[in-house]
Amino acid sequence: MKHLILFDGICNLCNSSVQYIIKHDEQALFSFASLQSDFGKQQLASHGLLPEQLDSIVYIHGNQRYVKSTAALKIAKRLDGPVKFLYAFIIIPAPIRDIVYNWIARNRYKWFGKQQHCMLPTSDTKKRFVDD
Repeated sequence: MKHLILFDGICNLCNSSVQYIIKHDEQALFSFASLQSDFGKQQLASHGLLPEQLDSIVYIHGNQRYVKSTAALKIAKRLDGPVKFLYAFIIIPAPIRDIVYNWIARNRYKWFGKQQHCMLPTSDTKKRFVDD
């Protein structure tokens, strides 16, 4: 797995984002796992991140790990379509970008809702998700 995305599996916004990534990732670069899964927790630990402190999407590319707005922008850069141009916002320092990211993250359940269980991939996308 060269490009792994860890996401909040019960967050409706996060699940919609994963579906968007799958649709715009024509080369099928990305694999996915929920932050709540055993595999996700292992990946967090192996990259020096604590699950209870993390309210973020995590993008792992090789030995590098990115969180919050940096992760989102690095992912967008590799997608097909105009969304890749969002990467231009990388010039804004991460602490400033993360103010907006954190505000959305804090309110994501209130605004978008959450599920009782992690999303189940369709038969077409199942191979892109890492099992526990």
